[in-house]
Amino acid sequence: MLQTIGEMHGGNQSGVSDFILLGMSERPEDQQVLFWMFLSMYLVTVVGNGLIILAIGSDAHLHTPMYLFLANLSFTDLFFVTNTVPKILVNLQSQNKAISYTGCLTQLHFLVSLVTLDNFILATMAYDRYMAICHPLHYVTAMSPRLCILLLSSCWVTAFLYGFFLTLLMSRVTFCGSRKIHYIFCEMYVLLRLACSNTQIIHTGQMVLGCFFFFTSLGIIIMSYVWIVRAILRIPSASSKYKAFSTCASHLAVVTLFYGTLCMVYLKPLNTYSIKDSVATVIYAVVTPMLNPFIYSLRNKDMHAALRRLLLVKAYRMLT
Repeated sequence: MLQTIGEMHGGNQSGVSDFILLGMSERPEDQQVLFWMFLSMYLVTVVGNGLIILAIGSDAHLHTPMYLFLANLSFTDLFFVTNTVPKILVNLQSQNKAISYTGCLTQLHFLVSLVTLDNFILATMAYDRYMAICHPLHYVTAMSPRLCILLLSSCWVTAFLYGFFLTLLMSRVTFCGSRKIHYIFCEMYVLLRLACSNTQIIHTGQMVLGCFFFFTSLGIIIMSYVWIVRAILRIPSASSKYKAFSTCASHLAVVTLFYGTLCMVYLKPLNTYSIKDSVATVIYAVVTPMLNPFIYSLRNKDMHAALRRLLLVKAYRMLT
């Protein structure tokens, strides 16, 4: 589908068939350091999120709404880094840093879709915590398997339709100047700055829809936690308060890291976008997916037990 878009509009690109991803630095000594840094973070992300998915899938005790959403978040993070980091690693080790026009659009599509999906899943997880803490007696019936599947299906479909819509708009942009991208992957703001056609409509559409999804998800998260805090403060037992707060702390940490870096990168005028934003981009694109498994499993006894059982089963099968 994306290849078809590239072929349909390839003739409007004034001879542009490839872009050059220059990355964060062109100095050879820096590139070696960056290669090992990105490789280490990628391997940790793949192993960490892979273990979370396997642990939740293999342990019947974790077949609950909270862990279903967490497994989807881990899969999204795994998909997200695989969309960008392998190409970054190849570019850091190669003299040829080109990415095809179709490849760039494909990367952009998944980048937009998966960032939006992360937003939706984090909001859904906040709503799940709200139901569990504020309406515990109705939680099982309210968060039924049917509703959970419906929520997740809506998140995935909406996110990928939004990504396809923006990619379709970008396929109509004309590039006739520099093909050099001073960035680590094909990102919409960077591509818009390379365009020589009028991008005002595309940028406005992206800002309107992006802000709507961003602030709607953030609003759901904030309102959920306002009610959660109010409910927790009414709990008379100090130990019960601590237990309730601890179930939300990991989610709040991920939300703060993810939304904080997104605000640094995207909530600014297009003409102020610079290479300095690469640091914030690396945090939300690579560091946050790497840290998520540790944040969610660090103080979670159920996850610890599931991971131990998973590793023991794997070790037993290897020995036998």
